[in-house]
Amino acid sequence: MNLRTLFLALSVIALPGCDQVASKLGLEDPAAKAAKNEAEGKAVGSACRQSGRAIEDCYSIYSWLPKASIYEGWREMDEYMRENKLETITPQLPPPEPPGSKKKRPAPAPAAAEAEAATVKEGDTAAPATATDNKETTAEHGKS
Repeated sequence: MNLRTLFLALSVIALPGCDQVASKLGLEDPAAKAAKNEAEGKAVGSACRQSGRAIEDCYSIYSWLPKASIYEGWREMDEYMRENKLETITPQLPPPEPPGSKKKRPAPAPAAAEAEAATVKEGDTAAPATATDNKETTAEHGKS
């Protein structure tokens, strides 16, 4: 009896996580997934409109969401903002990367730029010498 109670308690605890596990494994119910994407699309469309982003930009940034739901959210927010005379809010962060895209790494600085930076001392406000400056200096020293 004690083992049976333990099994029942564990199954009750584990069952709420099944939908999350199924979602991660790609075994999600298609109707539930469509409803989730619909709701996310409306939210994204509303946020795009509130931030003053063009609907075409929203489509390209959030290409994995259905365009119809993005448009519906954008249109609803547009109507709401016009009725209440609300201004757009400029976004503070860049748009997110689509899922599955690799993040861009900054290109390493060329060796010449590093060498030039190393030769310029802290507090030295003089511009680094150019090739024409070097030719003029050499010509002046040759005449003396």
